[in-house]
Amino acid sequence: MAAEGRSTSSLLPPLREVIARHGIVARKSLGQNFLLDLNLTGRIARAAGPLAHATIIEIGPGPGTLTRALLAAGARRIVAIERDERCLAALGEIAAAHPGRLELVAGDALRLDPVALSNAPRKIVANLPYNIATPLLTGWLDRIGEYDSLTLMFQREVAERLTAAPRSKSYGRLSVLVQWLTEPQILFDIPPRAFVPPPKVTSSLVRIVPRPKPLALADQPALERVTAAAFGQRRKMLRTSLKTLGIPVEPVLERAGIVPTARAEELTVAEFCAIARLVGDG
Repeated sequence: MAAEGRSTSSLLPPLREVIARHGIVARKSLGQNFLLDLNLTGRIARAAGPLAHATIIEIGPGPGTLTRALLAAGARRIVAIERDERCLAALGEIAAAHPGRLELVAGDALRLDPVALSNAPRKIVANLPYNIATPLLTGWLDRIGEYDSLTLMFQREVAERLTAAPRSKSYGRLSVLVQWLTEPQILFDIPPRAFVPPPKVTSSLVRIVPRPKPLALADQPALERVTAAAFGQRRKMLRTSLKTLGIPVEPVLERAGIVPTARAEELTVAEFCAIARLVGDG
């Protein structure tokens, strides 16, 4: 692991001192793996693009390593959502050193709406807790147009699912729903040794930019139902897997221009949207 380097502010003590003083030990139950390498957190902050014009929302900041990097990179206002009281105390020291630039929100990110807690324009930049990363992202998709971008850390396996193309092993329901509304891109990987404690998997930083409009016209609930049915039995042909929707499957597929013997992983996002439009019509 790289050396921690100097603090983003002369008023702040070294991170390891803060962690020791507040008794901050990563808890598996909270999905905590702290990234303490300041070279890497600085790189993440830079990858998020210009920060001064937007409200930056950070989920699960822990002791504040990335928070410090975001402030050093010019973030004018950060809203940090954290449920761990030990970390909130440490973050309070950063807030005191940067008056008016860091707002702390105590609570569970799964139960909070970042849009309601911030002003536009807004970006999310976060090393997400692994155990809630996917449900957080799928929840944010409902209001994805409210964000300029999302720069997020995931397990490499999840990052590959977000960016996967049809006919690839990682392509699935999450790929379709995310790519329908956004353009995701894997920026770089981070090895386990960079974290405390080291996870068993490699992590990837993903930049997610909302599309000006969805890739193809579709009703979101209908698309969610179609993809759930199709990928719920991904090895079966669509004429079988889509029967759970309670629709006349083969006529719908014919109208969408899709052969009934196709399987879920063979369809493009646009083709799933075509089915969803017909399911919605029915």
